[in-house]
Amino acid sequence: MDATHTAAPALGEDLVLAPRLRERRLAGGLTLESAAHRLGLSAAHLSRLESGLRQPSLPVLLGLARLYGTTVSDLLGETTAEPDPVVRGDRMPAVPAGGWTYRRAGGTGRAMQALRVHVPARAQQALVRVHPGEEWLYVTAGELELTLGERVHRLAAGDSAHFDSLVPHRLAAAGSAGTDLLFVHTLMQSETSTLCIGPRETTDSRGDRP
Repeated sequence: MDATHTAAPALGEDLVLAPRLRERRLAGGLTLESAAHRLGLSAAHLSRLESGLRQPSLPVLLGLARLYGTTVSDLLGETTAEPDPVVRGDRMPAVPAGGWTYRRAGGTGRAMQALRVHVPARAQQALVRVHPGEEWLYVTAGELELTLGERVHRLAAGDSAHFDSLVPHRLAAAGSAGTDLLFVHTLMQSETSTLCIGPRETTDSRGDRP
């Protein structure tokens, strides 16, 4: 996350997210300390997320959803009583998270989550992720630098990738204009302490860790 996103979010941005994080944690019978430990965060950092004083990065938001056995859409208050198989693009608000911007592109309460994601230049570029599940992404605009293990791939618009999320992976925009992705991942409730394994000093400076 860029340094500009480490401060408190704008008024109203976390009116739904922050209290839901606390509600879902308590519903799962987790203390602040135990949930933070499983996420690889400090209790103080998780407390700030639950208070709305700090925005979670997208990887942390995904980790919270996995830990609590729910979806990002649910955490954002987008769950509907009757799941609609059709998602209207013009009705999906842009949600900032960790320097990225994303919109829901799939139904709620499903085993897979689909998102439209904009990755700006330099946002989370040093953050390496490892977690259970699978990911599929399709570049709709710009260029993406995708690192899978020791290999670095350059993807242009129209290119896609499908990989096991247990392979250490990193996503970064390859150009100054950023890149746009269609991103699909499987939702698996699991230990998430290894979700982000980027260099501590690097992730600290971008706000992905406390």
